Amino acid sequence: MERTLKMLAKEAKARMKKGFWKECEAELVNERTHAKEQGINESKMERYFAQKVTTKIRGEVPDEFYLKVRDLLLSEGEVSDAIGRLTDREYYATLSYSEKQRYTLELSERYLRALERFKREYEFEIKGRD
Repeated sequence: MERTLKMLAKEAKARMKKGFWKECEAELVNERTHAKEQGINESKMERYFAQKVTTKIRGEVPDEFYLKVRDLLLSEGEVSDAIGRLTDREYYATLSYSEKQRYTLELSERYLRALERFKREYEFEIKGRD
């Protein structure tokens, strides 16, 4: 469903009434303090935080593939057979040789994007919070 301008305005008004921006400001102050303590570049953290707030406003949720990659990285770290572990075996078995090559390449690209995202999130959200 496409969001109309009227719907977006209602959502923005609701965020203001519920104190969304005050919560964001308090969380940003907290994140800045944490970044200073951890020796993380504050401007880099602020860019990440802005992206996180934007994602929250848009109502985006992590896709299933990213969650699988994240779970793999948290439980076992970077492993040499990550692509093999993430491969959908049933689907892969139905492909021709060239389709298998394309599937593996696309899966590798998706994995690398998910890995980069995980590293950004790990730096700002997971590391030092355990």
